[in-house]
Amino acid sequence: MREGRLLRRYKRFLADVEFADTGERVTVHCPNTGAMTGCAEPGVRVWLSHSDNPRRRYAWTWELVEPAAGTLVGIHTGRSNAIVAEALQAGRLVELEGYEILRREAPYPASRSRADFLLGDGDRRCWMEVKNVTAAVADRRAVFPDAVSVRAAGHMRMLASRCRAGDAAALVFCVQREDVDRVSPASEIDPAYAEALTEAIAAGVLVLALGTRVTTESIIPERRLDFDAAG
Repeated sequence: MREGRLLRRYKRFLADVEFADTGERVTVHCPNTGAMTGCAEPGVRVWLSHSDNPRRRYAWTWELVEPAAGTLVGIHTGRSNAIVAEALQAGRLVELEGYEILRREAPYPASRSRADFLLGDGDRRCWMEVKNVTAAVADRRAVFPDAVSVRAAGHMRMLASRCRAGDAAALVFCVQREDVDRVSPASEIDPAYAEALTEAIAAGVLVLALGTRVTTESIIPERRLDFDAAG
């Protein structure tokens, strides 16, 4: 990847970056629709990947940011599902041991919504949602979401409905940063999501938090984090 300095992020999907080696300024794709709290301050170091696809309007994609010295954060939300799939297949999510991935982007019954994964173990089915986490606050705590997300709250209600229908359901927080030890819902940012998550847990939804080791070469699912429903 190529290193640069963030000039600004705007229109959710765009950012202007100045390359560290040449000083050239380019507009890049920002693959994160959230507020990116603490991860989009002008002047921070960022790393970009390049695509040779001629149909792409913006060849560079923002992948990593260094919001504090020595702390790398993966901001590409599209990477989180692959990271969780790798962890599942490597046995790092022991509560889901025995399950195999049956389908990605699986449609929920009688709904237009889709689950990130549908898992299977014989006759058992487990619907799984993955949430990418980039925001952190004091005391080594990561939080989700970093902005109000009606869609994320809806996902919690769908998972709860599958539990009530007799299936299993799981939520995995994929934390693409190393400077945290626990994850909790950001109830002060989105109380509706926190409420929907609490109701999903009461319905039987399993909540897991996965920590990663982030470098400019790779993002590796390495450790389990605590989940603190109370924050």
